[in-house]
Amino acid sequence: MEGFSLILAIVVVTALAFDFTNGFHDTANAMATTISTGALKPKVAVAMSAALNLVGAFLSVEVANTISKGLVDETGIRPEVIFAALVGAILWNLLTWLVGLPSSSSHALMGGLVGATVASAGTGAVHGDALVTKVLLPAVAAPVVAGVAAMFATRLSYTLGRKADGKAAEKGYRAGQIASAGLVSLAHGTNDAQKTMGIITLALVAGGSLAPDSDPPTWVILSAGLAIALGTYLGGWRIIRTMGSGLTELRPQQGFAAQTSAATAILASSHLGFSLSTTHVVSGSVLGAGLGRKGGVVRWSTAGRMLVAWCLTLPAAAVVGALAEYVTGLGDWGTALVAVLLVASSAAIWKLSRREVVDHTNVTTAEEPPGVVTAAVAAVTPPPAGAAAEELAVTLPAPATAAAKDPATPAAPSAA
Repeated sequence: MEGFSLILAIVVVTALAFDFTNGFHDTANAMATTISTGALKPKVAVAMSAALNLVGAFLSVEVANTISKGLVDETGIRPEVIFAALVGAILWNLLTWLVGLPSSSSHALMGGLVGATVASAGTGAVHGDALVTKVLLPAVAAPVVAGVAAMFATRLSYTLGRKADGKAAEKGYRAGQIASAGLVSLAHGTNDAQKTMGIITLALVAGGSLAPDSDPPTWVILSAGLAIALGTYLGGWRIIRTMGSGLTELRPQQGFAAQTSAATAILASSHLGFSLSTTHVVSGSVLGAGLGRKGGVVRWSTAGRMLVAWCLTLPAAAVVGALAEYVTGLGDWGTALVAVLLVASSAAIWKLSRREVVDHTNVTTAEEPPGVVTAAVAAVTPPPAGAAAEELAVTLPAPATAAAKDPATPAAPSAA
């Protein structure tokens, strides 16, 4: 019983560690556009987002119930299975954060849980209908819906504001963007904090501390809300840089349209119990806002890398979760080995991130490297006239003087 209590405590701590990584991994979802347009200072933005994430954690438990009751057969799950699932999710979160890619923490958790469950109890323990309707279909539909809504909202905002005073309209859009960013943060806490609540509740049911079909206890809701808020406050600056300026250059009108569309989609999905990826929704809305402005440019190379990461998230986390479950199944020493590998891998990723530090001081200064088309256009574009004349003067030698050609010719007298 003592060993079982220990593994249950390890699972709860690991789940809160995942919730922490979820917070700093997904800070960009709420605040990247607000920071990139200058509506809020970086530190103020993440502090506001952290507070609203904590509040949002108390608004609903529908998504938590989807994970703890609907996705896998909770009666056949051991705490070690949940621990293995969390290992897969945490490692994928850290890897994508290292390279600055906005991948889905939700899908990392779902993939790890499905992979570990299949490795432990077989495919029959996974509820395929819930996986398709509550996870996979929203993953495809949500970014498309949010992107189309943001595109039309951007066009509408530019049309309505065509005759408005430029500075006054921009100030109003910045205020609206701050309000919509707060709504996204609230929605993120409502949706993503619940995923950790569901995982901890599932572990408590598996360990016999809760009856099946129980809702998350109050201490679980509070601890999950605090963990995601702390992670949000630290700020996932690398992903904020990618989301804020790596996809497209946003203006206040676009930021307002993108965040309002994203918040609406996330809150609606939370009410319906869909385990939606807030990353997918916000990325889709940012792309839609970029396409909605006349003359707007979308960096499709960055969008392509994000799409690859999205497609790999579920299977990659599932494979790691399955391997971790296989090792934990060897006994207590296997569980200890997986825990050591998780800590060592996390420390190594953090050390690699120190080679190029990204924080609130430089999150908006770096530019995305140009793509192939941009580089090709720059290569054939003639330089400005002044630059061309200066380069010509530097590269062409001056004509030789007569004195230099004929040593016998006397030099001209110098001017007085």
